[in-house]
Amino acid sequence: MELKGSCHCGAVKFTLQSKHPYPFNLCYCSICRKTAGGGGYAINLSGDHRTMDITGEEHIAVYHALLRDPDTGDTRESRGERRFCSRCGSALWVWDPQWPELVHPFASAIDTDLPVPPERTHLLLDSKANWVPLHADPQDKQFPGYPLESIAAWHERLGLEC
Repeated sequence: MELKGSCHCGAVKFTLQSKHPYPFNLCYCSICRKTAGGGGYAINLSGDHRTMDITGEEHIAVYHALLRDPDTGDTRESRGERRFCSRCGSALWVWDPQWPELVHPFASAIDTDLPVPPERTHLLLDSKANWVPLHADPQDKQFPGYPLESIAAWHERLGLEC
């Protein structure tokens, strides 16, 4: 499926191909919540990084989140690159050199109508802010950390390959 996306001010526009376009993964971690989560969480998709076509690339900035070691308290910079519009601040996508073929656009930046997921996965609930209500349907999955099931495996399990 072709996904078209943009920032709020229109300075950045992008397209990419996605075999996994269902917006089902609600991430409550502090990084997603603070950089992209209007509802206290962010939703990202999965796409083929090689198919990305970007207009307005000069307006894109990169943020490397700081990761804190829970045992030592030490911080290090994440390898993952969170791209956002330097003009309006819209969160656009995450790309990680560990998986260079993938890109994870935020559903909030996608302009294409997305398919409605039959269930959702609420992850990193151990980082959820206390003011954020958890609206989980009975079929939804909930995890304090990361689930073992990947975005691709979730789509495959439910027969949602595009």
